[in-house]
Amino acid sequence: MGVPCIPGSNGTIPQNRDELVTLANKIGYPLLLKASGGGGGKGMRQVLREQDLFEAIELTSKEALAAFGNDSLYMERYLKSPRHIEIQVLADQHGNILHLGDRDCSIQRRYQKVIEESPAPGISDEQRSEIGEICVNTCKQMQYKGVGTFEFLFQDGQFYFIEMNTRIQVEHPVTELVTGIDLVQEQILVADGNDLGFSQQDVSLAGHAIECRINAEDPETFIPSPGQITRIHIPGGPGVRVDSHAYTNYNVPPFYDSLIGKVITHGRDRKEAIARMSGALQEMQVEGIKTNIPMHQSILRNQEFQQGGYDIHFLKNQLDVD
Repeated sequence: MGVPCIPGSNGTIPQNRDELVTLANKIGYPLLLKASGGGGGKGMRQVLREQDLFEAIELTSKEALAAFGNDSLYMERYLKSPRHIEIQVLADQHGNILHLGDRDCSIQRRYQKVIEESPAPGISDEQRSEIGEICVNTCKQMQYKGVGTFEFLFQDGQFYFIEMNTRIQVEHPVTELVTGIDLVQEQILVADGNDLGFSQQDVSLAGHAIECRINAEDPETFIPSPGQITRIHIPGGPGVRVDSHAYTNYNVPPFYDSLIGKVITHGRDRKEAIARMSGALQEMQVEGIKTNIPMHQSILRNQEFQQGGYDIHFLKNQLDVD
């Protein structure tokens, strides 16, 4: 379909050991094993050398089966210092398909996103438009309808396709704030058979937006922190948005994802968006449980983050977060 891909197995890996060794050597080490039925950064393992291959496959298969009910895996070349860039698309039932800019989701812990922003720093308008058109053309070939996100790794000026999420993403608000387009509303209208009320020429990116995921977890150990929120204060002001289901006396359950809210800020440029986020996190108060707000504040103060263009290993390399 014309989407650039990382060299890999082109499907699930074979069962035969000799074939596995041949395939792995053809792709080249280091490798990344990924659960074919997985997502959310789970069911993934790096393999540095051939002697570790079979043990890694066995462990990852067991994890995949336990998490997703499917133990099949595929493998691809491991990129050492990529960024995680994604493209938002929107398609109606009448053949109209648009791309709505990019998002940088490279601030991650164990392949799970922590901070997202739009537009992605350091990606040129030409690069953004080119990969956006590739995504649009792919949607046309699939006759895709609705909202969707193409996720890529980006390294040395090249995009490599990871997966497509055929739903609203957690990080969709940053796209909404820079485009002025309500993605949830458009998804509903498209599902009801309506035409898109705008064209690609109408889509522009205004300013910069950043989202911080607020999790109920210890900011030092990342152990979940369920329990009752005895008091919560939500920040506000120009360019500040908070999406959350939490409230005073809300009980955070221990059974699900620890996400309790998202703080999103918008500014005329990235510097202003960061400044507004710093102020919003300082204003936000959550009592009764622990949250990862202190970690977000450390990230925002980091010089490399402020410069932009960081890769997916930022937390480990800069803040020693594993």
